[in-house]
Amino acid sequence: MERGLERIADVAARGSDLATLWHDAHAIVAPLVPLYQGLCCFSLDPASLLMTSHVNPGMYYPLPERALHAEYAVEDVHDMASVARSPSGVSTLHDAAGGDPRQSPRWQANMEMGGDQELLVAVRTKAGATWGCLGLYREPGQRLFDDVEQRFLRAASPILADGVRRALLIGEAHDPDRPDAPGLLVLDERLEIESATSGAERWINDLPGSSPDGRLPAAVVSVAGQALRTTAGNGEVSFARVLSESGTWVVLHGAMLSGGNAPRVAVIVEAADPSRITPLLMAAYGLTEREQEIARLVLQGTSTRAIAETLVLSPHTVQEHLKNIFEKTGVRSRRDLVGKVFFTHYEPRLRDNERRVRDERPLRGEPMALQHDA
Repeated sequence: MERGLERIADVAARGSDLATLWHDAHAIVAPLVPLYQGLCCFSLDPASLLMTSHVNPGMYYPLPERALHAEYAVEDVHDMASVARSPSGVSTLHDAAGGDPRQSPRWQANMEMGGDQELLVAVRTKAGATWGCLGLYREPGQRLFDDVEQRFLRAASPILADGVRRALLIGEAHDPDRPDAPGLLVLDERLEIESATSGAERWINDLPGSSPDGRLPAAVVSVAGQALRTTAGNGEVSFARVLSESGTWVVLHGAMLSGGNAPRVAVIVEAADPSRITPLLMAAYGLTEREQEIARLVLQGTSTRAIAETLVLSPHTVQEHLKNIFEKTGVRSRRDLVGKVFFTHYEPRLRDNERRVRDERPLRGEPMALQHDA
């Protein structure tokens, strides 16, 4: 298992696109944790914990609609958001159902596809941001997932989370349709620019120490140098948070890239803490700032009491805001709200990403705003 973690750290630090990362992870995990039909790899939007993509080397068809219905339209004892909120970040359907999952709609849907045992693993960073989820399954009659396997996957989770976040950033940086896309520089071992995305210059020019003669700002040199020294050996990711010349905070990520005869490092520059779901909720439904905060927590599965504690409000005030949110979004319950937001804004992104996997294009990690939302 230790060797498996080392190999996962290596593939997560390569700066691969997301589909390649998941395929590499599957090749490592499958021999160590026997499973049915391959490793189900999902990316999640950390702001809402809703699914944005699905990759499984053992499946060559779109994710069935009944699987999405079981996840977002039906109350059940086991789902990705609840596992992502749990302290351990790892859960089996059999444990969640008290050993008898026969009444679970999710289990019934799994059985229709040939699976029985289900193990969900939140792919989240050490800081607690969930960027994905792994789904592992076994056929009827097979043994339950044991503690050793669960510990291994729990240890792999933060390593993979950093890899997923970086893969999505690289994909976004190569997207010509996004004026606010992150900037991506690829540097050689001498820290000279080998290539750059079209938007990289704007980000670099806004960093302290930028120079018209082409010298890289100190923050870029520092992050790239750290990546070259550490990432190749142990999978660590270099990181810096910098106040730009325009007065906004930006984040720089450094990661080694595989391929070629000489070391190369990717440096990604993006806005600090970019918000994905909040502008969408405002544009699509006209929610106030407070209503957006509450809606985001509802999408994550947070209870009314926990929302009140988080936002320092009374439960009654939260209920009043929920009433307004339901009216504006045209739903009657929390589950309806989750379903409406997912099927309106996240399933289109999921299906778009399925096409991107087929066409070997980078995957996207944000919800999709409809044309009339703009």
